[in-house]
This record gives sequence, C-alpha cells and structure tokens, in this order.
Amino acid sequence: MNKLKIALLTGACLLSGAAFAQSYPTKTITMIVPFAAGGPTDVVARVVGEPMSRALGQQIVIENVAGAGGTTGITRGANAAPDGYTIMMGHMGTHGAAPALYPNMKYKPASDFQPIGMAAGTPIIITAKKGAPAKDLKEFVAWVGKGGDKINMAHAGVGSVSYTTGLLLNSMIPGAKPALIPYKGTGPSLNDLIAGQVDIMTDQIVNVVNQIKAGSIRAYAIATPKRSPALPDLPTTAEAGMPGYVVSAWNAVFAPKGLPKDVTDRLVAALNAALDDPKARARFAELGAVLPEGAERGPAALQKLVEFEVARWNKVLGSVKK
Repeated sequence: MNKLKIALLTGACLLSGAAFAQSYPTKTITMIVPFAAGGPTDVVARVVGEPMSRALGQQIVIENVAGAGGTTGITRGANAAPDGYTIMMGHMGTHGAAPALYPNMKYKPASDFQPIGMAAGTPIIITAKKGAPAKDLKEFVAWVGKGGDKINMAHAGVGSVSYTTGLLLNSMIPGAKPALIPYKGTGPSLNDLIAGQVDIMTDQIVNVVNQIKAGSIRAYAIATPKRSPALPDLPTTAEAGMPGYVVSAWNAVFAPKGLPKDVTDRLVAALNAALDDPKARARFAELGAVLPEGAERGPAALQKLVEFEVARWNKVLGSVKK
C-alpha cells in the first residue's frame, strides 16, 4: 500500500512538472536591455522581441537599465529568478570586454548565465560629425593623430562596444589621445554626434546606418573584411588604408543561471523562430546586421563565443585601456 501511494505521488509530481513545462510562459516576460532606448542593443532586442513574443504566446517587454557600460542591467538580470520571466540582451561589451575593465564586476560572463543564443552580429563603423574636416580615413587618421584631447570621442560607457572599439582604434593611430566622453547609451551619444557636440565615435552599423544614408554624420570605413550590402559604397578599413582594424560586435540573449532545461528549450526555439521570421530578417538586412545560421545558433555556440571574447578582450584591453 505504501509503495502504491509513493508511486502515485511520484506520478503526480511528474505530471505536475510536465504540465508546468507545457504551460510556460503564463505571463509577460521582461527582456533587460542594459543601455538606453534607441541604441543598437535596444534595436536588436526590439526586432527579435516581437517574433519571439508570437512564438511564446506571451508579450516580451523591453526594460532599459543603463549604466556602467551595460553591467548594471546585466547584474540585475543575473540576480533575477531563473524562471524564464527575466532574460537579457547582452553583447560583446557586457559579456566579453567588461571583465578586463571592471575588476570588481559582480558577475562572470562565462559561468553566471544560461546562454540562449546569438541574435545578431553588428559590424563596427568609424564615424564623425557631419562637419569633420577629414574627407576619408587617411585624413581622419591625420586629424585625430594631431588633434590630441581637443577632439572628443563619444562612447556608451566604460566596457561598452563603442568604448572598447574606440580604444582599439586610438591604439592604432599614432599620437591619438582624444577626450573620451561617456554617455548612458549609444542613442544619446549618437544624438550629440549628429548635433556636432562631439567629434568622433566608433559604433555598430545598426545604430548609424540610417544617419549615414541621410548624411547626418560622416562615415569613413566599416571594420569588416567585406563591404556591407546595407552600405555598399562605404569602403572596408583595409580598402581605406587601415587593414589592422577589423572588429565586429554581437548581441545575444541570456537568462539567469539555473534556468530549467525545458524553459531554456522554449526560449531557444522562440529565438530561432525570430531569426527565421521574414520581417525580422528584412529589417536586419536594412540595418546591416549579420544573422547567425546553422551551428552559430543556440546555447553551445554562444557559450564558446563568450569564452573566446572574454579571453580576447582581456588581452587586447590589457595593452590599450586608459
């Protein structure tokens, strides 16, 4: 009799667990974006968020939590309950470069999260205000090299993509020592670049492609081996005279560590559905983003990428950070 009761109770628990797995999600999901609204990470989150919501049957609400190069928002996400109702849109800065710049950071990118998958790769573009005196990249290098701290370089906070790629660029220009001007996101920094209140910025293509096309800012080169279909007339850094400056950013979805496998699988499937959504793919193509395909998708690929990026940027920033 006792054995029968135990068996019945065990079966009931298993059925209850299965029912819970099938019912997820039952309420709104929050996706933390660790930068201000309007920046590239925010844009990527909103493009994938809508089709992910449809796939999950529940709304995904974007919460912008800016500060400390994105680590403030990611720290909040890391400390959230691992139940699938709080996820994060991390990126190269928060999950790659940040450990080299924030020694007392409260999370470890490679071990404190459940990776869900890559969302989009975002090539870096060297830009300046519309009235900048340099007409091409060679003139840009000469201008920045001679300008010292009279030239202002905008960035989205220490540890952000614009900060790290800006430092890398400065390290490759003899004499470059621009004044680094921090913002709480690349959206606000781009606004000041358009207004001419800052001089230069390295930024992700998804944040600047429309302004470049409109002539609101000046672009000198894209830091990829090939030109982007979104900006076919913009030369690569190699074509423009700086072959050593090749760098792309990325954005990816993470959840708190300890997320149940069944919930992880639902989120992975939803992200893949979003990446296959025709409307989302068309929007990413307009923005110049590069989407992961095949083996580049999913938790395992993202985990390897994070481990690689942490090691890479620790080495790079150890020699160039200020």
